[in-house]
Amino acid sequence: MKAVLTQLISGGTLDEQQAHNCLVRIGEGEISDEQIVSFMTILQLRGLQLEELAGFRNALMELALHIKLEANETIDVCGTGGDGKDTFNISTTTAFVIASMGYKVVKHGNYGVSSLCGSSTVLEELGIVFSNREEDLQRQLDATNICFLHAPLFHPALKRVAPLRKALGVPTFFNGIGPLVNPANPTHQLTGTYSLELAKKYRHVLKDKRTSFTILHGMDGFDELTFIGKTRILGRHRDELISESPFKTAVTLTDLSGGKTAHESAQLLIRILKGNGDEAHNTVIAGNVALALQTFHPEMEFEHAFHTAYEQVLSGKAFQHLVKLTLN
Repeated sequence: MKAVLTQLISGGTLDEQQAHNCLVRIGEGEISDEQIVSFMTILQLRGLQLEELAGFRNALMELALHIKLEANETIDVCGTGGDGKDTFNISTTTAFVIASMGYKVVKHGNYGVSSLCGSSTVLEELGIVFSNREEDLQRQLDATNICFLHAPLFHPALKRVAPLRKALGVPTFFNGIGPLVNPANPTHQLTGTYSLELAKKYRHVLKDKRTSFTILHGMDGFDELTFIGKTRILGRHRDELISESPFKTAVTLTDLSGGKTAHESAQLLIRILKGNGDEAHNTVIAGNVALALQTFHPEMEFEHAFHTAYEQVLSGKAFQHLVKLTLN
């Protein structure tokens, strides 16, 4: 590992096989904590190259516990995190709304490591018990249209570095890999990234891994569609900007605050899923759900998808899917 660190410090990059080998060694406990922290820091400061991203992803998938769920089409809805905005759990809320519309969601997520409250944090606060048993997840998917794959239960390497990432308290390249390593291999994916360069690299990786995908990057640094500033939308055959909602609702960062505790975040999630969110909450969730609908139906116009999603958010039907998930 010393040679690799020297190579990186000198301005070098890793080829795909080198990146793969490094992450395998980290996952198997062959690298010291100090070297892992140095490795994460250097790569985060410089930014991942495409070959490095591919190598890291392949290594994590090789080391992962894989599951096969019975469903014709499934979607993951997640962001990289690491945008430092401390917004409410937009992707998690979006996932429940999509599930309430009849789509099968296999959401991959983790505790917040560079933010207050990740998807695992808020779902655990709501009483959801994580499992990596295929039969448990299949039962949840059949009963509620959604199941949650808590990353450390499927990725030993992520569990190994979790305390180091938490201690650093800043985004690392592991944020950039997480959305690419869903162990259920969903057919569809909606994902956001904290950087435009990473979004472009995602497009290269996902074109061979998903039937359909949508990648977004808020040009103000968001990893979700917020209608704050412009958002770049990338797909297999898509590259456009979205700057405002069809309602032209003004949204501020304060409107999207996730609260100061896991309990506050969980209560806000419940309120929105019941259809009692503020206009800004409903608008942002409808926008992200609309992108998910377009991922399944590329021919659907965004405005039509948005209005369909907004009505579903206001209906409060998504809350019942959360309730059912806590019981399964």
